[in-house]
Amino acid sequence: MTASPKDEMWTVFKRLLGYLKPMKGMFLLSVCGLIVYGLVDAAFISFIGPFIDKGFSSSTPAISNGIALPTSQGFHADNQVLLMAPIVVILMFSLRGFANFVSTYGISYMSARLIMDMRQQVFEHYLSLPVSYMDKENTGNLISKVTFDTEQIARASGSALISIVRDGVTVIGMLGLMFYNSWKLSLCILVIGPIMGLVITIVSRRFRKVSKQIQTAMGDVSAATEQMIKGHKNVLAFGGQETETARFAKINDRNRHQNMKLAVAQAVSQPLIMVIGSFALAFVLYAASLDSMKADLTAGTFATILGAMMAMLQPIKNLTRVNAEFQRGIAACTTVFELLDTLPESDTGTYTVKRAKGNLRFDNVSFSYEGQERRALDKIDFEVTQGQTLALVGRSGSGKSTIASLVTRFYTGLESGDIKLDDVSIYDYSLKSLRSQVALVSQQVTLFNDTIANNIAYAYPGEATREQIIQAATLAHAMEFIEQLPEGLDTQVGENGVLLSGGQRQRIAIARAMLRDAPVLILDEATSALDTESEKAIQQGLDNLRQNRTSVVIAHRLSTIESADQILVVDQGRIVERGTHKSLLELGGMYAKLYQMQFGS
Repeated sequence: MTASPKDEMWTVFKRLLGYLKPMKGMFLLSVCGLIVYGLVDAAFISFIGPFIDKGFSSSTPAISNGIALPTSQGFHADNQVLLMAPIVVILMFSLRGFANFVSTYGISYMSARLIMDMRQQVFEHYLSLPVSYMDKENTGNLISKVTFDTEQIARASGSALISIVRDGVTVIGMLGLMFYNSWKLSLCILVIGPIMGLVITIVSRRFRKVSKQIQTAMGDVSAATEQMIKGHKNVLAFGGQETETARFAKINDRNRHQNMKLAVAQAVSQPLIMVIGSFALAFVLYAASLDSMKADLTAGTFATILGAMMAMLQPIKNLTRVNAEFQRGIAACTTVFELLDTLPESDTGTYTVKRAKGNLRFDNVSFSYEGQERRALDKIDFEVTQGQTLALVGRSGSGKSTIASLVTRFYTGLESGDIKLDDVSIYDYSLKSLRSQVALVSQQVTLFNDTIANNIAYAYPGEATREQIIQAATLAHAMEFIEQLPEGLDTQVGENGVLLSGGQRQRIAIARAMLRDAPVLILDEATSALDTESEKAIQQGLDNLRQNRTSVVIAHRLSTIESADQILVVDQGRIVERGTHKSLLELGGMYAKLYQMQFGS
């Protein structure tokens, strides 16, 4: 049975309240401030009746020769009440101001803490999610959840707390004051109440639906912007400015359209509720003029009731306005909680080892990516022992990188077979222990916006010394260009190494793998971005790195794998040839054809 939208909303709201538990002291202090603020408003209105009835009252008109004297001469004022009134007003508003400070500070503190906690939780959850999840999600939407959605949640929480507590107390206080002074007139308000409630319910559903659409639209804006920034050079090179401008304009206009839907709903709902409220006010004024009512009313009582009704209008307006903000926050909460409810990467293995020997074996492994019918790998079977180098070659999309990704358990769910490291299934290893045995240099080099030294030391388990970093950079032939930079190893590389060339980025990534000193080394097109001179220079470093390590090399340039102990030729997910460089050339099959295409003989 599917939960109703109302039940879902309260489930989300209760879960959100859980984030306030560590701040319950500040929460209670803020609520107290809001309650005091609302009660002071009600108390001030209640002061109007006694002030008029006791401070100013008409005595019996004086009679002179049968003629009543003017009203002003028959007017009596209570000086004690009039003298106390200014003091009471100052005290009330001083208390109101202090309560406002306490509540504003408390809510601001909680909102900032809520944003920080939720962003931290979302960020950490991203780090726990499997690669397969990141592959299918829109990057802009993922970023939007950390930035935009969490901000919306905090803003909605703060606005909702202020209006629900402060304005709610004010409305309740005013209604109580009205019933105390005249329950007959006050019943007129309750007649209008259910109509207001119906309007608010209908509008709330609209707000929540449109707010969810706004979250999606904002994610699309973030994604389009990120895509353009990342591909900025290509856009300029291919003259794609008009295309990108038109694409972003379409997405931007969709976002504007969704926001206008929300604005229209707000613009219609608030005046509609105020008009309904005006009928209640008009009815009260009419009822007060009836003779049956006049007997129970004094000037002060009527002024109190009228003042209470007028004082309720703004809080009621605030409550209707915050409904839109609240529904927007609930929509943002829903998207964030859906993300947080996504199952993290499976880590059921318990086997740990400080350093494995590095014997790697694929036993009849078949694998398909989620949502794809065709197998990415079909009955892959090979073994590579410590100190050996296994090379994988083949056309693009043949399954070479998939083999490397399975070793690190970036993808799980084998259709058949098993992968073993030192005769232990990699799925029996804990993820941390397994991945600590592998150093990876992928085709797509990722560098962080930090110094060269910190990028090299990133994968080192602990704190690497300067000497270790220099040694790794030297073996990777990276020191050749690093020493020419003004700040050397302390040079900032920019976002994703944008300030370095492709070959320089690749060599830093190789130095990083060298420093990791793992027993299993995976080189996924590690020399693809190097020129011929750099490639020859780095081969010596790679040969040194491979000693006593299991190396899996995915190569496009066949010259880099001629010395491999075993070469597997992969085509459409299957191993079609295997052997050494010499034996495969003599075989005259696919490997020989690939070699001939590169070298012409």
